[in-house]
Amino acid sequence: MTTQEIQSIKLRFGIIGNAPALNYAIQVAAQVAPTDMTVLITGESGSGKESFSKIIHALSPRKHGQFIAINCGAIPEGTIDSELFGHEKGSFTGANEARKGYFEVTNGGTIFLDEIGEMPLGTQARLLRVLENGEFIRVGSSKVQKTDVRVVAATNVNLLDRVQAGTFREDLYYRLNTVPITVPALRERGEDIYLLFRKFASDAAERYRSKPITLLPDAVQALTRFRFPGNIRQLKNIAEQISVLETERELDVRRLAPYLPQEQTSRLPMLLGQGAPDSATAGYSERDLLYKILFDMRRDMTDLKKMVLELATGQRPHEAQELLRQNSHLFNNTAPNGSFEAGAASEYFLPAAAKSYNNDSETDYEEETPVEDIPHETEEETLSLDVKEREMILKALKKHNNKRKYAAQDLGISERTLYRKLKQYDLEQV
Repeated sequence: MTTQEIQSIKLRFGIIGNAPALNYAIQVAAQVAPTDMTVLITGESGSGKESFSKIIHALSPRKHGQFIAINCGAIPEGTIDSELFGHEKGSFTGANEARKGYFEVTNGGTIFLDEIGEMPLGTQARLLRVLENGEFIRVGSSKVQKTDVRVVAATNVNLLDRVQAGTFREDLYYRLNTVPITVPALRERGEDIYLLFRKFASDAAERYRSKPITLLPDAVQALTRFRFPGNIRQLKNIAEQISVLETERELDVRRLAPYLPQEQTSRLPMLLGQGAPDSATAGYSERDLLYKILFDMRRDMTDLKKMVLELATGQRPHEAQELLRQNSHLFNNTAPNGSFEAGAASEYFLPAAAKSYNNDSETDYEEETPVEDIPHETEEETLSLDVKEREMILKALKKHNNKRKYAAQDLGISERTLYRKLKQYDLEQV
């Protein structure tokens, strides 16, 4: 696919940016569009996944058919089957008449299922049947109906982790993931960030009839280094805030800083490597990474205590001073004057019996004073993620006065997921 063709698609669908990962995602979407293959779009929330579903529909033979976008996380678990597949009159309380579902209404078109990872297991089984055979059954009916619908799904979570956790069907995952498209996060798109900012600032200026905001070089640098956990949606909000609140239309980094929350500028995950995440860290959220780092540090400290105790009690005295000398940099902040001398290791950390081996005269130590075992107890903290998750849920509920909607937002999960967790941890009465 040529560069001109990709640029043409960008102009048609209002996509701004030239990041290689973005161009590649557009190319894949355009190539798969003429087929009927199922597509799974992955990317962080707010990165623009729905735009790619529209590209696929508009460039496909189904472009004259209906296109419906559905957020699976926003539909209550008890009604999602009815919404997707329809129901018969009297099939449940409140079903006063028969109703067609989205798969019946969009026959010959395309359905975009956003947040597919939030779909209940029972609904997943029904969806798999549609994908395999094009068949579905209305709620409360026994009649099998046929539909010809193309499914494009999207998720901002790692579905393989959901598969391993037993909350997502493995067969459905592989059926959906026929053609994967990865939408890059905004922070991975470099200069695209400022291009998008200028577009949003220009739109806001036109809407509010004011002069567009411009940024000085130091402000542009600060903007492009910001993490943008809310991606394009967050950048648009920032551009509109500045356009409305700032009287000066040219901003330096000092004027821009208040609009970039400091708690969101941390690049903590980058400590684990500047490149792509490896298999050990893929799929972790920042909170998971923090727990992992803290647990690893606690385990290392426990091992260090045991090693020092073994050396101090004389089990390996000849190795003690050399080991401490080699690792003296670890004790710099523990020395009385703030600077630790390697040669003074035994003075700070070894008991009398261990120090004795450092004396040139061996005749003074014919009778070695026995060293009493130093009792130590390592207080083990539970490493159970379930326990930690339960504690985090309780803290979030307490913080928001048991308002579950805001607690779910603070935890970074959907409200329905929070209800499921409350039931799982027997916290429904909280």
